[in-house]
Parts: sequence; C-alpha cells; structure tokens
Amino acid sequence: MLTGMLPLTHGVVDNGIDLPSSTGDQGFAGALARAGYDTAFIGKAHFSTANTFSARHTPECYNSCFELGPGWQGPYMGFEHVELTVLGHLFEHLAPTDPLKGMHYERFLYSRGLPMEVFELWKTATQPITGAAQTWPSALPVAWHSSTWCADRAIRYMQKRDPSRPFCMWVSLPDPHHPFDCPEPWASLYHPDEVDLPREPHKDLEIRPWWHRASLERPPSGGDEAAKQFRSKLSRAPDQTEAQLREMTANYYGMISLIDHSVGRMLSALQEEGLDEDTLVVFSTDHGDLLGDHGLYLKGPTPYEALLRVGLLMRGPGVPAGKVITDPVSTLDLAATFAEVGGAPLHSDAQSRSLLAVASGTESRDHAHSEWFVSEARCGVPLELQTVRARGWKCTIERVSGAGELYDLREDPDEMRNLFDDPAGATLRREAEEMIHARPGPVLKERLPIIGMA
Repeated sequence: MLTGMLPLTHGVVDNGIDLPSSTGDQGFAGALARAGYDTAFIGKAHFSTANTFSARHTPECYNSCFELGPGWQGPYMGFEHVELTVLGHLFEHLAPTDPLKGMHYERFLYSRGLPMEVFELWKTATQPITGAAQTWPSALPVAWHSSTWCADRAIRYMQKRDPSRPFCMWVSLPDPHHPFDCPEPWASLYHPDEVDLPREPHKDLEIRPWWHRASLERPPSGGDEAAKQFRSKLSRAPDQTEAQLREMTANYYGMISLIDHSVGRMLSALQEEGLDEDTLVVFSTDHGDLLGDHGLYLKGPTPYEALLRVGLLMRGPGVPAGKVITDPVSTLDLAATFAEVGGAPLHSDAQSRSLLAVASGTESRDHAHSEWFVSEARCGVPLELQTVRARGWKCTIERVSGAGELYDLREDPDEMRNLFDDPAGATLRREAEEMIHARPGPVLKERLPIIGMA
C-alpha cells in the first residue's frame, strides 16, 4: 500500500523484514510531500520490524525505538508527522519495562498510572469467560484503547495542521487482531448466541495442499527462543468449542464496532473542519481473520477468502455514492490512487494502478495479485506462495513444490473443491498460471535479510 509495489519487487515478502527507508521514501507519502502536501501517519505502521533479534534503531524496533525520545515525530518513510504504536497489540509476555519500551501510544498508555497496574488492568476480564483462545473482555478503559488513541491523535492533527496546505493522513488502527481483548462496553455489544459462524467449520487438512497441515503442525525454526515460543503459542490457536468460537467472534465484532465508532469520530471532525466535501477518504485493512473457517483460527498461509477478501470503501470527489464495484482490486492500487489525486508521480517500478477510473466506471479490472514468501521462523516450513484472484476464481501456487489450489468461487464459494489437479479445472489452471507468470514489474534480485519476528 505504501510503495505501490508487489512484495517481490520491494523485498518485504514476510514479517521480520525491514522495508529499506530509500524504498519507503519513494512511496505515495514521499511523493505527496514532495508535491507540497503535509503528510502524517498515526497508529501501527508495520513498515519495519518491532520484535527484532537485536537492536535495529528504527522507529518501530521495540528493543531500541525509545532511544529516539518523546519529542520525535518523524520523518519516517515519507511521512513528515508521525505518531506510532509500536506493538499495536499487548501480549502477556511483553509486560512494561524500565526504561519503558515503545513509542507514542505506549508512552500514553503507561502514563495513565503505574505501568504494571495498567498492564494488569488490561489482562483482567470484566465478566466470566469460556476459555476461548486469547479472548476476554478487557477491563482496560476504552479511553486508553489504541483505537480511541488513534482517533484522538488524528482529530488533533486535523485541528492543528496548516490550513493553507493540502494534507494526506494515514490512520492505522491495530485492531481487529488477536489477542481478542475488546474493552467495554464494546465487548458486550454482541451476544455470542447471535453471531454468524462459518458454513464450513470442520478442519479438512486431508483434502488441502500439503502446506496447510505443515504450517499448522511443524515447529517454528530460526531466531531466538522467545520468537519460537511466540510463534508456537500465540500465532496459532487450538481447536475451539462452538461456545468458545462464538465468544471469540462476538469479541472480534466488538473490536470492529469500536473501529467504526472511531472512524465516525474522525469523519465528524473532518466535517467540522470544513474538509469533508473535497477530501478523499478510503477505509480498508490488511487482512481478515479465519474465525473458525475450515476449522482454522487467526491467520496463516491458508489463503481462504476469509483472509484475503477485505473491505474497501471510498468517499470523496469523483467517487459515485452508493456504487458497488465487483472487480478484483487490491490495496496495492491505493498508492497510485493517492498519487493521482495529489498530482504526484510514483516510482517507475510501482505496479499500482489508480482506482479512480474503476470507481467512475471508465475502467475495469479482471484480476489482482498477492505474494507471500513465508519464513521457516513463522511456521516451520519455508513457502513461496503466489496468488491470483480473478472475477470468479482464485488460484495459489507454492513455487518450490509446484503444488497449488484452485477454486471456482462462482460454483464453490466456500472453497471446498480444489480443482488444481482436477481435469475439470485444467482451463482455469492454465489461465491462472499464465497470469502469475505474467506478473507485472521487476523482481528484487537479492532477498532482504530476516532480522526479527514481526
């Protein structure tokens, strides 16, 4: 999204790899800044690694970012004004330290009281729980939550910015994400008995490509022991009962509603500043959550629609109200969209294509690409996954083994019949392989180093 490049072009093919600042500065934020825009980033960036094997001295390195001091607010990756939450999500094994690690949000959070008291408050459940994996209604006050903080800081930025200059602001709320620790009253907004459950809730690894099982069952390797333990225990979840899955899902829904509320506050502030009529607003996310789909939880290299198909909403000048686009598009294309709005060219290597013509109906898209080279440190098996999503089907190929999965989503929306090696899918497979082979843009010749976990 930042660079407008596919992962094999910019080199960050998995978590634990830092985006080079020279590449980041060439993204849409840097392009807009050079065109005269004020640029701001607030929230969870994920441009470089937080949990590193050693100090990296970047603004997102949990082991050293505090060295920048409380007065640091950028620049970073083309953004002139920056306020970060480094971890994004609290975890029980990352209690506050002295000196305090983290950046703007972590300093805010742990200044609400004694740091360990704040941490214990976050860990406390407000009501009885079923034992669902990494799930509880947190006693952390909603006013201290990262979703609230991101909205607060974004509103403050809009109120204090230079009104004589155009602006571009990326607000990145860390939720919804595990651990599922939604605060009240949002944690109680949805009753577990009333949430939707997957239509295909049973684990069926025996009919899936080999890497589905391997990525779930093999122990993570590489890195330090803390990283291995995190990947083994917190990046995976055991099988859940129906009651536990319902509780997890209701908590997740609460997280989403808190985000909706926070976005609504920002839109109201935009209107109060008189900016709502001539500002392009885009709402999207980086991934979904399996939430029991095919008996799986959290996320991983199982490219089901629950993970890959995310929402993308646009509002602003030149965007028709109420129009629904069914073309397969990608967050990759947002960089070119923002650059077109600001009259700023992107780097020549960028594969991003503006969505404004798609929104207006003068252009259409027939497929979108996804790339993920999974490290052994994540799930114990190295994978080279390339996916193409067309209008009615999706295909993923693991490049090293040649294995793959292909689903006709028009006939099989729940992805139950893998056509990759089925004669009935031969025509679609050839089309998919041709699209993947014709992937646009250059490929980085040398792999960037893995320097941490996430």
